[in-house]
Amino acid sequence: MSRAAHQPLEQAAAAALEGMPIVFPTDTVYGIGTRPDDPAATAGLFEAKARPRDLELPVLVPTVQAARAIATFDVRADVLALSFWAGPLTIVLPRSEVSRGWDLGGDDATIGVRMPHHPLTLALLARTGPLAVSSANRSGEPTPSTCEELGGVFGDAVAVYLCADEPLGQVASSVVDLTGGEPRMLRVGAVSDDDVRETLRRSG
Repeated sequence: MSRAAHQPLEQAAAAALEGMPIVFPTDTVYGIGTRPDDPAATAGLFEAKARPRDLELPVLVPTVQAARAIATFDVRADVLALSFWAGPLTIVLPRSEVSRGWDLGGDDATIGVRMPHHPLTLALLARTGPLAVSSANRSGEPTPSTCEELGGVFGDAVAVYLCADEPLGQVASSVVDLTGGEPRMLRVGAVSDDDVRETLRRSG
């Protein structure tokens, strides 16, 4: 890949690390994200999306090891990460000491983590580390599938738009909560509740 081809990726990574919102493709829908450890940065993300503060921002990670640094894994989390990552399953877990003070909204004792399966996303995360990321839409509205549409939604509120060559699909990740006694599917998306439960059953 040429130096010129790297430029938008490097610009996006630099902007995110400076605490500005960026838009980029994931393996599900376009995401809008920024660094998770800067309260001003995550506040800007809530503002850009008009997202209620009681909805926690999930965090995308480049590796399972990076997820382990910010979330407390148990055996069930190990099984689901091994089975569905990299991929469209967000796992809600207790926070680790590293992420305990992050202002992500929602429950400050838990964190939703996911390792996405998209080469551009993983290349970005390799440069930035974990990013607080939500679907790139105004809260409650559909997520646009192209950068052109996203520019019409967010305009200059987003510092860098990192675009995919083709429109993305409209299926978000599934979200499973492992912070209680029984797994709870908070959102059914690309991974079904049956798939999650059967995977955990087989491992038990």
